[in-house]
Amino acid sequence: MRSAQWYAGDDRNSYIHRAWMRRGLPGDALDGSRPQIAIANTASDLTPCNSHLDEVAEHVKRGVWEAGGVPHNLPVVSIGETQVRPTAMLWRNMAAMATEEMLRANPVDGVVLLGGCDKTIPSLLMAAASVGLPALVVPGGPMLTGTFRGTPLGCGTDVWRLSEEVRAGTLSEQAFLDSESSMIRSRGHCNTMGTASTMAIMAEALGMTIPGTAGIPAPDSRLLVRAHEAGKLAVQLVQQGVRPAQVMTAGSFRNAIVALAATGGSTNAVVHLLAIAGRLGVPLKLQDFDDLGAAVPLLVDLQPAGRHLMEDLHRAGGLAAVLREVADLLDPEALTVTGRPFVEHLAEAQVWDREVIRPRDAPLQPAAGIAVLHGNLAPAGAIIKPAAASPHLLRHRGRALVFDSIEDFHARVDDPALDVDADTVLILRGCGPKGYPGMPEVSNLPLPAKLLHQGVRDMVRICDGRMSGTAYGTVVLHVAPEAAAGGPLDRVRTGDWVTLDVPRRSLHVEADLDAREPSEAFRAALARPRRGWERLYVQTVMGADTGADLDFLLGASGDAVSRESH
Repeated sequence: MRSAQWYAGDDRNSYIHRAWMRRGLPGDALDGSRPQIAIANTASDLTPCNSHLDEVAEHVKRGVWEAGGVPHNLPVVSIGETQVRPTAMLWRNMAAMATEEMLRANPVDGVVLLGGCDKTIPSLLMAAASVGLPALVVPGGPMLTGTFRGTPLGCGTDVWRLSEEVRAGTLSEQAFLDSESSMIRSRGHCNTMGTASTMAIMAEALGMTIPGTAGIPAPDSRLLVRAHEAGKLAVQLVQQGVRPAQVMTAGSFRNAIVALAATGGSTNAVVHLLAIAGRLGVPLKLQDFDDLGAAVPLLVDLQPAGRHLMEDLHRAGGLAAVLREVADLLDPEALTVTGRPFVEHLAEAQVWDREVIRPRDAPLQPAAGIAVLHGNLAPAGAIIKPAAASPHLLRHRGRALVFDSIEDFHARVDDPALDVDADTVLILRGCGPKGYPGMPEVSNLPLPAKLLHQGVRDMVRICDGRMSGTAYGTVVLHVAPEAAAGGPLDRVRTGDWVTLDVPRRSLHVEADLDAREPSEAFRAALARPRRGWERLYVQTVMGADTGADLDFLLGASGDAVSRESH
């Protein structure tokens, strides 16, 4: 056991390592023969979607004990998407780095990763990939469906929808506020196919969960059963020497991209999968999301691309039932933490509700995976989610209306004198990893109030930031290089003609951008941190097209610790 490097022996250091850990443990717990299993726990009262994970951790512990291991709760950095400012994405890499270092530094042989809220599962998988200890994920699960005035509410998606109706004057502000107490019905993360649900599905498609775990609602007692089983399996993974790199292979990422498309998953999965692959040395590229996923049919009728919610998907058969419809597109050799190929776990899956999970020959959309765009506005690429866009806007030409910062946008968007119509292309810049900093979820810009009053509900929007996985609309995201890194978005001007052609994968502006300088207002709005994590982040973060990881965190360092502590 790796932990024997701490506990075995009769010298002063091994004495210290054992003595301070005894505190009620059985006598043989630290004799070097029993796997020491860390439970990387992102529970936090300030990460409301993960607040129940302490209970999940207790059931993981039971499974570890049953299998002969010794469990250790290890609280790690937790990032609450709905709470932290300026954006949770700013700390994804920090959380990954901190978790990696704590796993390496401590006497543990394997780890169970507990996450739920958007950035927690990606950061945990990045950490596990870099340290290389045997690992598996237990996703915290979605919340139950809330209702308001007899209508189901999709958290996140209906926030965007209802808030626009208030601005349009079709819903009272009081009714909007009344819905607040109805939306979040139970413990768990977002119940739409937002980033949290998507990343749980990605973890399963990558082979890093016990199959059938992703999507179990957080209050469902079966999640605790699965947590217990995960604790047992963690001990077996240590005994068998199974490492994350043996599970998360190139074929596993292919499966994840197919799953992303078939479920209508979040665009945020693109930057997270690229970052995880970068830690493993898997040669995943932005274009792979288009090449492998664009033609995959959308089979799940679930918000924001459809009608239903995560509780319905679980009831209808879950991820396995979805992917059985497209099993021929999956890699037949990619494994799961069970040791069996991922596709083998799909054999007995059934669809119990064809309104929620459509058959392959009658999909919600025939080809709705992520589209990767290129052109003089996005030399390194940009993405759009056709499943959440308006079909009539996927080919569009309009004049640009440029905002130099999110503050500039909020100051002007509802001005009755704003020169804007339904054909205008809204452009927001300075919102990439370096510029904001952290690449916030601001790209799904609220529409100008005067257009909402005219009945307009979607427009083409272009940004170097991200949008919430719960969001919808014809939004071009992750424009790379970002404006703050010298990307051409920094030189677009209001009035330029912009052409979006998703079928041709093109994003173009009719202007000689090389002859221009960035505006002073844009430059003044960029982040210029003087100290701390923000400064390190801005100095070392890479572009969205490669996963927005820090340049010195690419790859893996393994689990070796060279020196003693005393």
